[in-house]
Amino acid sequence: MTRGKCAYRTLALIFLSTAAGAAQAQSPAEFYKGKNVNVLIGTSVGGEYDLHARLVARFIGRYIPGNPVVVPQNMTGGGGAKMGAYLAEVAAKDGTNIGMMANNFPAMQAAGVDLIRFDLGKFNWIGSISPTVETMTVWKSAGVNTIEEAKSKEIIAGATGKGAITYTFPGMLNEFLGTKFKIVSGYPGGNDINLAMERGEVQARNNTWSSWKVTKPEWLKNGDIKVLVYAGPRQADLKDVPIASDLVKDPDTRRIVDLITSGTKLGRPLATNGGVPADRVAALREAFDKTMQDPDFLKEAAQSRVDVDPVRGVDMQKVVADVLATPKPLAERAKSLIE
Repeated sequence: MTRGKCAYRTLALIFLSTAAGAAQAQSPAEFYKGKNVNVLIGTSVGGEYDLHARLVARFIGRYIPGNPVVVPQNMTGGGGAKMGAYLAEVAAKDGTNIGMMANNFPAMQAAGVDLIRFDLGKFNWIGSISPTVETMTVWKSAGVNTIEEAKSKEIIAGATGKGAITYTFPGMLNEFLGTKFKIVSGYPGGNDINLAMERGEVQARNNTWSSWKVTKPEWLKNGDIKVLVYAGPRQADLKDVPIASDLVKDPDTRRIVDLITSGTKLGRPLATNGGVPADRVAALREAFDKTMQDPDFLKEAAQSRVDVDPVRGVDMQKVVADVLATPKPLAERAKSLIE
């Protein structure tokens, strides 16, 4: 290398080092001022994930230091795995990208599902509007009223596809509780399964309790559907319905059920990628927490019939770590159900 080239390279390295140091020295407010923050949504428009992401995006910019413009955008593919891989491997690791993650991804990673080729443990979890409650629900014509009765009669359950919770949940009940759900998959989405229930094509489906209350309150009021079992936090309005894990006596099997349903603790979770400076992660988490108390946010959430019971980012970080720490032999027993 010539003396001139060597000197040029040395100056370039000094410049880059100085620039990196200056960037690190910026406060979150200085960094975010005038920038865009992308909220990447791994699902299509219209579902609960999309609703929650856009609801947060409309208000969180008020509380991120520097008040950046927050831009939600959908990035579909692989049930959200395309977006997760982009966030992990491509997106800038500077706090300007937040992903609305599928809540079953940590369980899929723990079980070794090939779809998940990124490490959820390295993500920085920001928050969730509320945990979810997953239900197994039957149509009134099914002829069953309890989970015990579902063990003695075949019931056709509609699902989107293998790996989706609509397939995993009844599959888990068959495997560990002895129910006889015949799972018919291939429906494009939840609304299509609902129509199939009305037409008599299927008699049951998995859905979140919040979704039932938002999308089909008339079914609940008229007694068209009945919840047989659920997973997630205890619900006062489901006090006579058993929780799936409570019905499992073997400790190892209960841990597998807890792994499969671990996404209920995360709700519709938002996370940024690994490598983001700690002060910006803290600023994003604080902004999320303040958003959950914003009167305008709460008003709009109520109008959209979205329950607000926030899960903080630091708590989500622990949930993910616990899920990923599931002993491999147990996690592998769940793989056939969640992949």
